[in-house]
Amino acid sequence: MSTKSKLLAMTENLQLPEDSPASAEGSVTAPAPTPTEGQPAGTAQQPSPKFPPVPTGGAPRTGPGQMLQFRGQMLAVEGELGKLRDRLKEHEGSTPTRKLDPQAVVPSRWANRHPASFSTAEFARLKQDIELAGGNVQPISVRVLIDQPGRYEIVFGHRRHRACSELGIPVLATIDTSAVSDHELFSAMDRENRERADLSPYEQGTMYRRALDEKLYPSNRRLAEALGVSHTWVANVLLVADLPAPVVECFRSPLEIQHRHAKSIASALETDRKGVLRRAEKLRAQERPKAAAAVVAALIGTANEAAETAHQPLEIDGKQVGRWSRDGAGRLMVQIEAAHLNDDRHLAVLKSIAAALKA
Repeated sequence: MSTKSKLLAMTENLQLPEDSPASAEGSVTAPAPTPTEGQPAGTAQQPSPKFPPVPTGGAPRTGPGQMLQFRGQMLAVEGELGKLRDRLKEHEGSTPTRKLDPQAVVPSRWANRHPASFSTAEFARLKQDIELAGGNVQPISVRVLIDQPGRYEIVFGHRRHRACSELGIPVLATIDTSAVSDHELFSAMDRENRERADLSPYEQGTMYRRALDEKLYPSNRRLAEALGVSHTWVANVLLVADLPAPVVECFRSPLEIQHRHAKSIASALETDRKGVLRRAEKLRAQERPKAAAAVVAALIGTANEAAETAHQPLEIDGKQVGRWSRDGAGRLMVQIEAAHLNDDRHLAVLKSIAAALKA
């Protein structure tokens, strides 16, 4: 059976749409094929074995023509799909980024920024840079809130979001559409903050303490292992975050408290907790010292002692040969004028000091 016969058999029951009057008037009847040399008149020419081109004008009038047109359309669609697949591969693995209304973005439940961090000169410079650029160049990261359509939760970038919100401009955000767990969000936030190295020990410790209190991690060790940080680092920042509130309020800002400050205060709390808290209440009622070290000295009770023994004269037979002092940690420092020492004498002085300490 020829190809034409097969197509005719397959399309035998197809219903062709009737031509409209307009199309009928404009239709042109194709001339009958001219018999070839040696072929009797009235004999139909045998069909060519090749498929004719897909018609580009009106709807085909025959079943085979309609099938060929449909096949051409399918090939065109497949070609477009192939192009779209190639374009999609160029963005494979990427995360969508778009500008969002800051009001549609909420801080993370693990947000670690202390309110004081939004009133620093550093934040003011960041806000000015964003305003001059017309928006944040470095996008923040957010995750979709499944139970709140059209709203997002910050993974990291709280300061950039705050700056855009105060400026009243959209915030550029990288949107993670996958199901981000609390553990993944917490790890991403901690990693980004540590890489930027712009979190204070107090903020970092507060973040870790909240995660432990809410049972996100069962212990300090498990938290350190999950985040890839040392156990000592976790213990140090938690020591700052765990200082009593009356003690923290003695500082101009919690952002000033360093681990060494917290260690000295924690040691004093262990030996004389009531005394430290009593001095904290007294210090809060006074004008707060400018330096964090002065606050620590006042809290642990060495401020007055250090002031009384600072720069005391060192005299021999009524003649001052140097001076001595003692710091807040109780260390004794002696200074002797060079005029009273030479290469031989300083060795003798050192031996005398060593003998006195030994005794």
